[in-house]
Amino acid sequence: MRARVFVTLKTGVLDPQGKAIGHALNGLGFNAVGEVRQGKVIDLELSEKDETKARASLKDMCEKLLANTVIEKYEIELRA
Repeated sequence: MRARVFVTLKTGVLDPQGKAIGHALNGLGFNAVGEVRQGKVIDLELSEKDETKARASLKDMCEKLLANTVIEKYEIELRA
């Protein structure tokens, strides 16, 4: 089973990297770009076949290592 975890900053948390990307895009002439938020994508391959167990395991991974849950939120996407 394959998993993809999207980690982004929570709403209200300042995103200086996103601001820098937005400013650079505007400087390059992409004036239609408004607010930019950046994040990370983590792809994992799991040997677990049961989706419920895989999702629980991924949630545990996110809570313990993959995301700083004080300032970040995460979404889990599973594919067979």
